[in-house]
Amino acid sequence: MTTEDSRYTVISSDGHAGADLLDYRPYLDREHHEEFDRWAAQLVNPFESEHLLSKAQDCNWDNTVRDADLATQGIVGEVLFPNTVPPFFPQTQFFVPPPPSDRREYEQRWVGLQAHNRWLADFCAQAPGRRAGVAQIMLNDIADAVAEVRRVKEVGLFGGILVPGIPPGSALPPLFDPVYDPIWAACEELDVPVNLHSGGGVPEYPHDPRGLAVLLSEITWFSNRVLTHLVFGGVFERFPGLKVAFTEQGSAWVPRELAKLDQFVRVMPLDGTAQHFFGGEMIRGLSLLPSEYFARNCFLGSSPLRPAECAIRHQIGVDRIMWGADYPHAEGTFPYTLEGLRLTFADVPEDEVRAMLAGNAARFYGFDLDALAVPAAACGPRVADVARPFGRDEVPADALGSVFIDHFGAEHPALAG
Repeated sequence: MTTEDSRYTVISSDGHAGADLLDYRPYLDREHHEEFDRWAAQLVNPFESEHLLSKAQDCNWDNTVRDADLATQGIVGEVLFPNTVPPFFPQTQFFVPPPPSDRREYEQRWVGLQAHNRWLADFCAQAPGRRAGVAQIMLNDIADAVAEVRRVKEVGLFGGILVPGIPPGSALPPLFDPVYDPIWAACEELDVPVNLHSGGGVPEYPHDPRGLAVLLSEITWFSNRVLTHLVFGGVFERFPGLKVAFTEQGSAWVPRELAKLDQFVRVMPLDGTAQHFFGGEMIRGLSLLPSEYFARNCFLGSSPLRPAECAIRHQIGVDRIMWGADYPHAEGTFPYTLEGLRLTFADVPEDEVRAMLAGNAARFYGFDLDALAVPAAACGPRVADVARPFGRDEVPADALGSVFIDHFGAEHPALAG
């Protein structure tokens, strides 16, 4: 029975971290140090993360700062995606198209990503069991990617791997191509989670007022589309145990997309239809509907989960939703996480809240809920507090995270009047 002091365990499915620029140097072999020094001296990142953060940049790499911040938010575990620029990349990697067939450019970037992965393993080791680090791979060399999947498993980065998106017109094959099967096979064999994060697969946009605005409006679509690639490419058919999370891409798109794909699949066998012309051959290789593959293989890193999305949680699948804080990004819930939880979950049954706040992430990534219950007993949000309805008059004017702005719109204190 719920008591007044009962608390939730909270795992954020979407956190971001990375080393301070020069701190990547020790994670590179000495033969790369001179080249690294030249790169670091001339780097100008057009997507400088300090403009997108809710606080100072040291929250990306300072263990003490990060732990203290998350404790104030009641968060006891998090999945860690990258945030700072890895060695030899021209800018934040979420917005960097894959390198062309130039082998030297690939090898240079690959060395940089491996340095990030090694740094991340050390950073996660400072909070054992509480940080699920997500390692980065590249798709230019399948053998290199598979070897990194295996190394990730060995060093305990239980957040799995971040698969980079492939933008239209890339020199690389699309993700539905069977050339990537060795990667999917290794992840299935080793139970390594596959992550697809918003920002992956975007084409190059001009860094000007128009390009940035269009990027904002289209950024999630290029990640959402991978669901179709994996379903129609037969990836989930060939690898039924593969686990894939779609993170920070919204959640409301899922029921709409699955309804569309299910309808395509139902009509594709009918000779004479447009759907048959385009998909009649493909459909022979599928044994399930797209919605059934999603329910078996896919999860959502719902970061943050908006009230309107929570309202359709049963259409999405309550057991598929993993709440995220998106710390330390400005659109996340910090420093008003309790307010954000109240806004989204006040009228939701406790068992469903527990699933979306921690249970689903524990199943997907392998967090130990018994171990996390200890810190949660000290700082987790109280069940009774989350159940208190949240009103517009309680919204701080500087609470500009998307969960607040999207819900209150023009009535938000910062926009009203």
